[in-house]
Amino acid sequence: MHVFTFGGTCYRTLEHLEREVEKDTEEDKLYGKDKRGDELPEDLRDRDSRLRRLKACRERLEREKAQAKQAQQKKIDDRLAKEKATGKKARGRRPKSPEEIENKDAKANVTDPQSRIMTTRKGYEQAYNAQAVVTEQQIIVAEDVTQQENDKQQLHPMIEQTESNRQQVEIEEEIGVALADAGYCGENNFTQAPAGDVELVVATQKDWKQRKNMREPQDQPPPAEPPPKDLLATELMEQKLRTDRGRGLYKLGGQTVEPVFGQIKDARGIDKFMRRGFEACRSEWSLICATHNILKLWRSGKACWA
Repeated sequence: MHVFTFGGTCYRTLEHLEREVEKDTEEDKLYGKDKRGDELPEDLRDRDSRLRRLKACRERLEREKAQAKQAQQKKIDDRLAKEKATGKKARGRRPKSPEEIENKDAKANVTDPQSRIMTTRKGYEQAYNAQAVVTEQQIIVAEDVTQQENDKQQLHPMIEQTESNRQQVEIEEEIGVALADAGYCGENNFTQAPAGDVELVVATQKDWKQRKNMREPQDQPPPAEPPPKDLLATELMEQKLRTDRGRGLYKLGGQTVEPVFGQIKDARGIDKFMRRGFEACRSEWSLICATHNILKLWRSGKACWA
């Protein structure tokens, strides 16, 4: 029997070595000599600072757990109080107990404690939630970053910021309609009057379901006119979305805000923050949104650069 052993090696060319030297020189200028740029932050390099961060993360998780239980208990108490006052069983699914909603597997990021684990199309990721309000011309008129995965609490603050920005730059045209997807749907959002007397058109179910219902209006009875007085705010919004006007307005979302995020994340390749920390990422998002608007202005050919 003959055994053949094959081996090989790869020799780098002089041009390859020269490119490596140039790259090392550039990295030395950026990060300092003998550093690569991906070193641990200063406050994670010694044992005491790491322990402090770990303790702070644990305390935050415990605090958030207690707040979630308290909020869930309030939801249960409010439902019971409503049932007692009306003498009727409240609509919808009965809320889970505070113990059932507890996330026993909650985690915190030690290198960026202010970020949160969020659900994305790619699965669970350590992230921040970037918000943007855009016009029909895809110009960003309000932006922010939040640590909350759920968008429900961002609807009114973003409308308020939009109205404030409009007044600051002295735009006379008022905001007419605010369109939003189902992430912003909530009974409290619909009962609270928005800033600037803006009309809300918000999806009440996931986008694919909402669009399916809009494509098949014949499968549903037409909304009653005028709507019954005993409907909840969410049910009134459902009725609005079933009208011809509601369907037409909601479809505009696919031509306004969705393309903006596509242009930023796919066309420009900005799909992650380059900095750590809540305030640092907020300032980075502000810069990203500002450059988006500048690009729009430049491509429009209407800019006066003199």
